[in-house]
Amino acid sequence: MNFQFTEEQLMIKQAARDFAIAECLPGVIERDEQQKFPKEQITKLADLGFMGMMVDPQYGGSGMDTISYVLAMEEISKIDASVSVCMSVNNSLVCWGLEAFGTEEQKQKYLTPLAQGKKDGELYIGAFLLSEPEAGSDASSQHTTAEDMGDHYLVNGTKNWITNGSTSSVYLVMAQTHPEQKSHGINTLIIEKGWPGVTVGGKENKLGIRGSDTTSVMFDNVKVPKENRVGEDGFGFKFAMKTLAGGRIGIASQALGIASGAYELALKYSKERKAFGKEIMHHQAIQFKLADMATRIEAARALCLKAAWQKDQGQDYTVSSSMAKVFSSETAMWAAVEAVQIHGGYGFVKEYHVERLMRDAKITQIYEGTSEVQRIVISRLLLQ
Repeated sequence: MNFQFTEEQLMIKQAARDFAIAECLPGVIERDEQQKFPKEQITKLADLGFMGMMVDPQYGGSGMDTISYVLAMEEISKIDASVSVCMSVNNSLVCWGLEAFGTEEQKQKYLTPLAQGKKDGELYIGAFLLSEPEAGSDASSQHTTAEDMGDHYLVNGTKNWITNGSTSSVYLVMAQTHPEQKSHGINTLIIEKGWPGVTVGGKENKLGIRGSDTTSVMFDNVKVPKENRVGEDGFGFKFAMKTLAGGRIGIASQALGIASGAYELALKYSKERKAFGKEIMHHQAIQFKLADMATRIEAARALCLKAAWQKDQGQDYTVSSSMAKVFSSETAMWAAVEAVQIHGGYGFVKEYHVERLMRDAKITQIYEGTSEVQRIVISRLLLQ
């Protein structure tokens, strides 16, 4: 593994940094307070080619490597995790899955506009629909059904905690077709939001990533043509697990960015704030906090980059992505709390940003596999 970034990777990192400061930072507090979806920012990300970063250019993507994706995710997450989670879902959970397992027709019809982030001049992004009211960490317990009707499926059920739920044009939906086969009877279907029988619920009022729209999506006798099934019959659960393994690299990178953003703000504040006659950076209590933050963040970054490198090399990255996700998410939560502590009373108010980073950090320990699930994945593979 080479720790020297290429010139192209460094350019992508800088482009993401510049974008985050110029486009995401203005209004980030207001978007958080108002739970306003960052449509303008996502549209501009699409113009940069960041909504289909790793997709082959023949399908409208930018053809970048996973390391570039990690670098871009970190920089954007330092400023606005609501923007970066939209970017992560579209890249990791939607585009990757379609490119890896979709048919040529599916790629032409859906992947190409998704990778471009636009269709007919309008925002065009996707969502990944696995979680249900009774199927969170136990993802194999799917109650949404896809009844085989011969030339089509009839889909009924409810999905919840769906990122990009109301703003997506396309859903990748996991549904049970053969209940007697349990996880082996699940299929993944491509469903368009505008089809009859699809209803989007209200936006959840969340602790963090409040700009991201998280909703439930309901299906009532939705007719889905057979050509919209991804993979062979019964491949849906494997599709979800394989896709989530890559998705964890995206969320690990988001968590890394939140931690890095909190550290940078704390470092800057420690050089400005005075207490007992000198800047607080000169007090050993603060120095040790900053040292621990920098060390843990560097370790999280190494785990993220290792998982990305293994993915780019075609190696099995399941353990690495789970390690990166659990360590980075827990580092993000811890580092954000420390940043608030370093800011003292000012850390408790919105204008200093660290309280938002603390709220945003928590979800990284939960979605796309909780910390507990990551430890199950890691331990099972270690004990094989």
